[in-house]
Amino acid sequence: MSTVNLEMSKDAREYVKSLVERAKKAQEIAEEFTQEKVDKLTTAIVWNIVKDGPAQEIAKLAVEESGLGNYQGKYGKLLVKCKGVLRDMKGKKSVGVIEVDEEKGLMKIAKPVGVIGGLVPCTNPEATPVVKAVSAIKGRNAIILSPHPRTKKTNTYVVNIIRETLKKYGAPEDLVIGIEEPTMEISGELMKQVDIVLATGGAGMVKAAYSSGTPAYGVGVGNAVTVIDETADLKDAANKIMRSKTFDYATSCSTENSCVIQEDIYDEMVEYLKAEGGYLVTSEQKELLQKAIWVDGHLNRDIIAQPAEKIAKIAGFEIPKDKTFIMVEETGVGYDYPFSGEKLSVVTTLYKYSKFKEAIEMVNRITSYQGKGHSCGIHSFNEDHIMALGLNTKVSRMMVRQPQCLANSGAWTNGMPMSMTLGCGSWGGNISSENITWKNLINTTWIAYPIESTEPTDEELFGDVINE
Repeated sequence: MSTVNLEMSKDAREYVKSLVERAKKAQEIAEEFTQEKVDKLTTAIVWNIVKDGPAQEIAKLAVEESGLGNYQGKYGKLLVKCKGVLRDMKGKKSVGVIEVDEEKGLMKIAKPVGVIGGLVPCTNPEATPVVKAVSAIKGRNAIILSPHPRTKKTNTYVVNIIRETLKKYGAPEDLVIGIEEPTMEISGELMKQVDIVLATGGAGMVKAAYSSGTPAYGVGVGNAVTVIDETADLKDAANKIMRSKTFDYATSCSTENSCVIQEDIYDEMVEYLKAEGGYLVTSEQKELLQKAIWVDGHLNRDIIAQPAEKIAKIAGFEIPKDKTFIMVEETGVGYDYPFSGEKLSVVTTLYKYSKFKEAIEMVNRITSYQGKGHSCGIHSFNEDHIMALGLNTKVSRMMVRQPQCLANSGAWTNGMPMSMTLGCGSWGGNISSENITWKNLINTTWIAYPIESTEPTDEELFGDVINE
C-alpha cells in the first residue's frame, strides 16, 4: 500500500473513531431513558419527517440528487414506511422488563446493543435513514448513518431534522449522526468500529458488512417472481403488477422482475397488462433492449430506475407515451438468459407454464439464478396452489394477491412488519429471514427463577418407542 493510501486509511479510521466516541457518549445517556421518553422521541422524529413541508422537500431532493425513481414514489415511501414503522413499535416495550412467563419462571429484560452503523442505499435515501434511526432509538441505541455518495445531501437533510427533534425533546443530538462526505473507506471503517451493522444496499456492500468482523444484519439480492394461475382475477392482478412495477420506477428489489403465467390464460393476461400500460417488445426490440440493459455483463446505470420511454430510447426504439413498463417474453433461465435476473428497472419478464408444478420449479430456478431467499408472489384463489408455492420455494416472504414491492416490506393491507431491510435467510447469505425491525436491535437478559421440576418419565418422553 502506498504512503498516500496509508494516510487516507489512517484519516478514515480516526474520523470514524471520533464519530463513534460521540455516539457512545450519547448512547450512555440514552441508556437511562424511560419507555415514555423513548416513545416520545420516536413519535416526534417520524412526525417531523412526514408532516407537510419536510416530506415534500425530502422526496424532491432525493429525486434531484439521485436521478433515480420519481417524486410520488419517494413521497409515498416516506409516508407509508415511516408511519408504518412507528405504528408497529407503538405500545411495544423496549425498556426494562419486556416479557414475563410465570409458568416457566422466566423474565426478559431489554438492553441496547450500543452504536449501530447504518448503511443507506441511493435507491431509497428518503425513508431508509428515518426507519433506521427510529428503530435504533426505540432500543436506546445511537446510530451513525453512512449514505451512498450519490445521495449524501438527502441523508444530511434528513439527519439534521432528526437531530433538531432530538434537541427539542432534551435528548443528545449525537444519538443520530450522519456522515456528510462518505467514501468506501469511511463506510468500511464504520462497519469495523460500531457494535452492530444494519446494511441495506447492493450485494457488494452487504458482503463487506458480513466480512467486517462486526455482527451484521444484511439483505440478499432481489429478483422477485410472481405466479398468475388460472383462478386469478386477471384484471386485478394486472393492475397490482403495474402498480408495483412502476412504483418509484422500480427502485425496490421487491418489484416483479418476472411473471410466470399459466398457459391457458397467458394471452388474456398479457392483454390486461397491456391495458395497464405494459408494452410487449418484439424479438428485434428484445435484442436491442438486452444490449442496453446489460453492458459488459453488468447492469447499465443509465437504465436503472428510469421511465420506460427513456429506457426504450436508450435501446434504440420508441414506445407510446402511455406505456409505463416494458414486457419481455422468455423461456430460459440463467446467465445466457439475462432477462431472468434482476433488472432494477420497469422491465418485467414473462414466462408460460402448464402444470402448477412447473410454476414452482420456474420460481426456484429463477431465484436460484438471482434472488435466493428473497421473495415471490402469487395471484390465485386456489389454496392448494398457494400452499404448494409457500411450502416448496426457498424464499423468506410470499405475497398473495398483492403488489409485491408495496407489500413485501409491510403495508397497511397486510400484517408484514414495516421495514426497509429485508433479510433473505441462509439462502441469500443473511443471518435472518425476517423483515428487520427494532426488535433485532436490542439485547435481552434472561432471568430464570426456580420452578417445580418438569423432568418427564421415560414413558412420557419416549412413549411406544421403548417397546419397539
